[in-house]
Amino acid sequence: MDIARSLRAEARRANERRLLVLAGDPETTRERAAAALDAVDIPSAETTVVGPEPFLDCEHHEQSRAEELLGRTQTAVVLDAHEELRPDAVGRTVGAVDGGGLYVLLAPPLETWPEKRDGFDASLAVPPFGVEDVSGHFRRRFVETLRAHRGIAIVDADSGTVEQDGLTDPPPSRPVPSPIPPAGAQFRPETYVQCLTDDQRDAVRAFESLQQDDEAVVVEADRGRGKSSAAGLAAGNLAAAGRDVLVTAPQYRSAGEVFTRATHLLETFDVEFVRDRASNPQRLDVAGAGCVRYAPPDEAALLPDGPDVVIVDEAAALPVRRLEQFLDAPAVAFTTTVHGYEGAGRGFSVRFRDHLSESDRAVTDVSMTTPIRYGDADPVEVWAFRALLLDARPPADQLIADSTPETVEYRRLSAADLLADEHLLREVFGLLVLAHYRTEPSDLARLLDAPNLTVRALTHDGHVVAVALLAQEGGLSADTRATMYEGGRVRGNMLPDVLSTQLRDEAAGIPVGQRVLRIATHAAVRSRGLGSELLSNIKAEFADHVDWLGVGYGATPELVRFWADNGYQTVHLATSRNATSGEYSVVMVDPCSDDGAALAARHGAWFQDRIAAVLSDPLDDCGPDVVRAVLRATARAPSLSLSKWEWRLVAGVPGGASVLDTNPKPFRELACRHLSDPIDPTALAPREERLLVKKVLQAQPWPTVADELGFVSERECMRTLGGIVERLTRLYGDPWVQEELDRHQ
Repeated sequence: MDIARSLRAEARRANERRLLVLAGDPETTRERAAAALDAVDIPSAETTVVGPEPFLDCEHHEQSRAEELLGRTQTAVVLDAHEELRPDAVGRTVGAVDGGGLYVLLAPPLETWPEKRDGFDASLAVPPFGVEDVSGHFRRRFVETLRAHRGIAIVDADSGTVEQDGLTDPPPSRPVPSPIPPAGAQFRPETYVQCLTDDQRDAVRAFESLQQDDEAVVVEADRGRGKSSAAGLAAGNLAAAGRDVLVTAPQYRSAGEVFTRATHLLETFDVEFVRDRASNPQRLDVAGAGCVRYAPPDEAALLPDGPDVVIVDEAAALPVRRLEQFLDAPAVAFTTTVHGYEGAGRGFSVRFRDHLSESDRAVTDVSMTTPIRYGDADPVEVWAFRALLLDARPPADQLIADSTPETVEYRRLSAADLLADEHLLREVFGLLVLAHYRTEPSDLARLLDAPNLTVRALTHDGHVVAVALLAQEGGLSADTRATMYEGGRVRGNMLPDVLSTQLRDEAAGIPVGQRVLRIATHAAVRSRGLGSELLSNIKAEFADHVDWLGVGYGATPELVRFWADNGYQTVHLATSRNATSGEYSVVMVDPCSDDGAALAARHGAWFQDRIAAVLSDPLDDCGPDVVRAVLRATARAPSLSLSKWEWRLVAGVPGGASVLDTNPKPFRELACRHLSDPIDPTALAPREERLLVKKVLQAQPWPTVADELGFVSERECMRTLGGIVERLTRLYGDPWVQEELDRHQ
């Protein structure tokens, strides 16, 4: 195939990549793809097919397993999109093509592709919607980008017509000079010989600081810039110098390059080392020195066996709570992708960098911009960034600096509105990226195509300052509700699902609601009431059309207070930590109708009935300030129905006549009553309320409570609790109970 030969020759001459689109009948496009790869003489070992059929004699993966290409490069990758187009698969596969290589996309005829509904579309059709309700906006935009960008050839496979040749006539690539080893470098000279760019050299040099304690390094880069390789070169040096290096990442495959580069580097050193790739590829030991070892994030956060250095690869994909735990290591480095499916680097900087700057560590920042796998003018990277909005950003700070609730406009943004204004789409998506720990290309498709999603925003002079993504939930048929209640998988409908399956309320799927999936305010104008202004407008718009507004998120004290201040009330606190946020998730609702109020009332009552029991068992490590905020956000005060004997037991504690452990139940009821709806909110100081949570509700041991709350001794902690019980007894007890209290003073 002549066009394939021309593309391949040009790609090799420029050290860039080219994209070949073969559109038409599935079998015809596969035959032409085989002919094209034969014509350019790319070995099967350097080729991967991603799609439903292994039609070439080479490596093959389904689109759902496209992550198998992470951290690897191939000369050719064929993405067969006839049965479905998963945006995440595009993001994962396009970056695996090396400079001089071809990315081949097989697709239905481009003119009709946006109207075709495929397997990915079916995943967007959450009940009560069907696949026929899914729009084709994402693919329509995707096709437009294919036609508009340089370096992309489009061939009608059925007729053999070349619609565009994709040739750009670039200048030949120039040899990249090897970086000069920096003067005064502390790592071995062989290290810098292996650096491929000046950026990589500078990153490795920054890692030298990790030889001392209380140091932190942050490396931010786009995909393919060699940040993981730089971390591997550093890890090899540190291990050779006797340090124990713990590496973590969302999955081991993300950190595999760290071990590969460390291994290659140590092979050039005059040292003995062991890495058993067959039985334990996740550990590398240097004889008589240190090691490089991997642990998953939840395990690594405990700093097992006391590592000297921790390297967190793809840090943006981890929740802030988890990242904070790594600050307890003697020295730590964070590498993260700025733009890409691995996680939003900008989100990492917004969420975590404040915590890092407030620590006692000296922080070294490095930014890597020069590609290693291909030339820095690569047109396929430019296309992928635009097609998947990997580089979407909020508006520049100065454009919205004067925003206030009085200056903004509330806008109902349809998919058509976003498609018609690329700048608006980029600002909306850029802000939504900041509202979540991990944003993927599929989120862009959901934004544009999912029939249950809507977007609302506040704009200032036409620029987006706050945005919310809403999902319609509920209104489910009896059959769907029964399926959900019996444990069947029903896509979407998170809030009805939780209330039905976990809390056994089959009727929870009847009322219709709008759940706030994500909400974000521009970092430059936070704390001005813009988030609340957006929620106020959303309620004004939807209150007459739905039964409830709801939200579920990883609970922090600040977030719970924000939602409570905006009228949302607690109905559930999960008993296991959310894998994404690392926090316990809370579900809150704001009723809009009688049916919504009934739903909130019964679940609020059930929550109060069970919360004391779960706090002493599965939630015994939930942060006390989270517990305080969640309880304060309930809509009703729990009942306080202590028997006379229980009141006598409570009244005896301040004077030492009785002890809490005799029967914790009445003390827990009293604590929940006060923390949920206090008669006098000033009766207890925050630390005293934390003591109530940790000792009375969570039943933690006295030494732990005293230490974590900063008491000088257990005895002081006990005396303080006695004083708290006395004040609460006088607030909530009948006159005879107070007389009982006075008997023991």
